[in-house]
Amino acid sequence: MYDLKIESLIRSLGIGATYRGYQYLNYGVRLCMNNEDYLLAISKLLYPQIAKEFHATSSSVERNIRTVVSVCWNRGNRVFLQKIALHPLHDKPTSGEFFDILVGHLSRKENEISRS
Repeated sequence: MYDLKIESLIRSLGIGATYRGYQYLNYGVRLCMNNEDYLLAISKLLYPQIAKEFHATSSSVERNIRTVVSVCWNRGNRVFLQKIALHPLHDKPTSGEFFDILVGHLSRKENEISRS
């Protein structure tokens, strides 16, 4: 249901599918959209679940997601990231903050659609 919206959002932030973290981020956002408890336990719940799905380790998932967050911050669409964060970002967001920003944006979009 969210797949195309998530992909579109990630790509609009300047993160391409050539990064392994792209797939991890996409799947992780999907998990968080279905169960926001994942946002409360990124390292304990979210990374292990992504790792299980992709037959990887939690540490490689964490590293690859940090990489795509850096790509967005350093070479991507930082202006759009600032806009959807709804608050000033003075420093590069952590992976957890990045997930929260993306999930929050998609949730707001869903609420706007359901109200119209």
